[in-house]
Amino acid sequence: MQVTRVGRRAAGVLLGCGTAGAGLLWLIAAGPVLLWPRPARGARAAVVSGARALAALERRRRTVFFGDLFPPHSGTSDDRIVRYVAARVYAGLLTAVVLGLVAFGAVLAGVLAVAVVRGRIGGPELLGQVALGGVLLFLAVQGLRSLYALDARLARDTFGPSERERLQRRIDELAAGRAAIVHAVDAERRRIERDLHDGLQQRLVALAMLLGRARRRSPEQAAALLAQAHEESGHILTELREVAWRVYPSALDGPGLREALAGVAERSPVPLRLTYEVPKPLPRPVETAAYFVVSEAVTNAAKHARATEIQVRLALAEGALEVAVRDDGTGGADPQGSGLAGLRGRVEALDGRLTITSPPTGPTTLTATLPC
Repeated sequence: MQVTRVGRRAAGVLLGCGTAGAGLLWLIAAGPVLLWPRPARGARAAVVSGARALAALERRRRTVFFGDLFPPHSGTSDDRIVRYVAARVYAGLLTAVVLGLVAFGAVLAGVLAVAVVRGRIGGPELLGQVALGGVLLFLAVQGLRSLYALDARLARDTFGPSERERLQRRIDELAAGRAAIVHAVDAERRRIERDLHDGLQQRLVALAMLLGRARRRSPEQAAALLAQAHEESGHILTELREVAWRVYPSALDGPGLREALAGVAERSPVPLRLTYEVPKPLPRPVETAAYFVVSEAVTNAAKHARATEIQVRLALAEGALEVAVRDDGTGGADPQGSGLAGLRGRVEALDGRLTITSPPTGPTTLTATLPC
């Protein structure tokens, strides 16, 4: 695979030398128009059109042979495109010259090897030739590396966002992530308050009423009421444990994410099949985010999707944890809903990505990618 990538990039460099030749022909033809103080509008339009065609070819070359990804619509100005093509002519032709010198040096090395075999060159002369050739080869390799980096930087600065635009975009992403985190925390607090008020508080009031009735009844009636109160206290403990797990699973501080997700599977009212393909420990923020992604997705599938089976898969791929939750219920999940929006904020706070596929007829697939 590595050999294939190196070969593809070498082919891209050679093709870049050819496109630089085409750019040189364009530059020769466009030079009078570009240098004239006030060129005709049609002539300048033709020159810019040719430059954009060459730039599109270069963009395609960088994408195919080097794997560069650029925004679909960069909005690059005409002057910037013209400067790029001119700079590419310089870089590409200089690369061709260096490659030509390397090829010429390889021929001379072959001639030297033949002379050594035939005994025409002595030891001191051979040593001097090898030293000189090694120095020239080192300089040629360093020059090719610098030209390779220059070609990549020219394409990135022209077709991609500028450093200022990238910085501003990053600032906007961080600001949006911070706002999403604040919103998610507020929503989580409201959910906890609602669970305590509508669930535990009502059960505790009922338990207190049962104990009050038991105090005022006969011993036989009190025994029945106390048994009912004991059963109700068990339900309260179970619900309190559920609320505590939704706030933060204690298993993350002990056995880890796998055990925490196993707890989610045990408490899920819908059969859940868990596939865990993570061979090494994960950072704590990633574990926490993955847990809440799975927990929220399973809760939504059980409450709203009328699912009969849920599949959860966690796997490491290219330095990121991929969390996929799929249910066979009805679709139509709203990606902008409060619960999913909170999950998106939690994931994006870690520079991750959350995608939701939920056609009206189902199934629903939620996928989170969390960099590790």
